[in-house]
Amino acid sequence: MAKAKKPDGKLKPISEEHYTLESETLHAEIDERAFASGDYPYSKKMKENDYLDELRLLQIELLKVQYWARENGERIVMLFEGRDAAGKGGTIKRFMEHLNPRHAHVVALSKPTEAERGQWYFQRYINHLPTAGDMTLFDRSWYNRAGVERVMGFCDKEQVTQFFHELPEFEHMIVRDGIRFFKFWLTVGREEQLRRFHKRKSDPLKMWKLSPIDYASIGKWDQYSDAKIEMFKKTHSEHAPWTVIKSNDKKRARLNCIRTVLHSLDYEGKDEEAIGDIDEKIVGTGDDEASN
Repeated sequence: MAKAKKPDGKLKPISEEHYTLESETLHAEIDERAFASGDYPYSKKMKENDYLDELRLLQIELLKVQYWARENGERIVMLFEGRDAAGKGGTIKRFMEHLNPRHAHVVALSKPTEAERGQWYFQRYINHLPTAGDMTLFDRSWYNRAGVERVMGFCDKEQVTQFFHELPEFEHMIVRDGIRFFKFWLTVGREEQLRRFHKRKSDPLKMWKLSPIDYASIGKWDQYSDAKIEMFKKTHSEHAPWTVIKSNDKKRARLNCIRTVLHSLDYEGKDEEAIGDIDEKIVGTGDDEASN
């Protein structure tokens, strides 16, 4: 089916009524535009065999990193943020796949308990920071306050203001203490996100991934976008920069997340050729996103 275009050559906007999970099937135009949404620079997904070959080499390098961290008492923290269905969990899985789970931990906290709601906001996250020789991967993090909590009304304006006031020093403390700190934002196009939601809805093995928050977020795309831009403006810093990765193709996103970490560490036995180059077509910074 040919894509409908306006006289200026741009795609005609899709009616808001089609951005929904209430229908049984994904609207045809949304499905057609999904992979290219969000100005994604590739027209096709990466080939499976190429992906698996590159992933294996990168995972071997990750094992070297883990051995180096254990030998030298290094502490590594990675946090993964992004809209729902951006691919955070799948990326973390590929980081963790062959690491020793005794010294690499995934933290995916549920909503705070009554006791935690009475604590300093960052307190429950501090408890999960790694000891010497370990790494921690946060599947969502304290940035919940800058995104979902704010947009969905789970906190008030004063709490958001306080969060942005305290966060730079909090992250500066993490870095000053010697922790190797990485912040990843996986960005997904609106149509691609909805396609993934529909896929989850129809797959019995993935239905659990859909929550009431996901349903509610579909109609709040612009609010999340505004919150994201302010977040980057206030939290992208020299000591704790954001790495932003376009994730419409999950394979490319996973490989480039891992490459970013490997290129940033000076570990024993590092194989630069095996790591390869970061794909600048899909990898950017918080400064890039803050200006959009």
